[in-house]
Amino acid sequence: MQKKGRAGTSRAGKIALYGMMTALAFLLSYVETLIPLNLGVPGIKLGLANLASIVSLYLLGAGAAAAIALVRIVLVGFTFGNLSMMLYSLAGAAVSLLLMVVFRRLDWFGVTGVSILGGAGHNIGQLIVAALVVENASLFYYLPVLLAAGTAAGALIGLLGGILVNRLKCLDLTKFM
Repeated sequence: MQKKGRAGTSRAGKIALYGMMTALAFLLSYVETLIPLNLGVPGIKLGLANLASIVSLYLLGAGAAAAIALVRIVLVGFTFGNLSMMLYSLAGAAVSLLLMVVFRRLDWFGVTGVSILGGAGHNIGQLIVAALVVENASLFYYLPVLLAAGTAAGALIGLLGGILVNRLKCLDLTKFM
């Protein structure tokens, strides 16, 4: 018999759900590497893995979303990238998650608005690290382009995330935990 924790959820069920969300984020990161996206500005991506982050934030909470994002970044970094890629990803994820958690709690925006803030925040975090690494603040000239890209990607991910959150809420995931 599984040991039940708070609100009748089992530890094994939570671990399984976190694992599934992490696997989804990892898979979406891989799929993104297969999509050629060259807009002339380095660093612009669709951010498909953020779909798992936004869904996790709304269904599982801020701690779960942060844990899933952290594990995904480390796994993807070691599998498809390197330590410097992980540094940029961690900075982007930290700013993105901070903004998404704050504005989710304030309840000023829906899923799409929170995701847009996350997309823009991700680009800001990465740009800050890039400027620190190359010791050149001129990189901030890229900011308007990166904010536009982050807004567009955040809107797309937010729309998809909103649909998924609404459909998954109907499933009552607590019966699996």
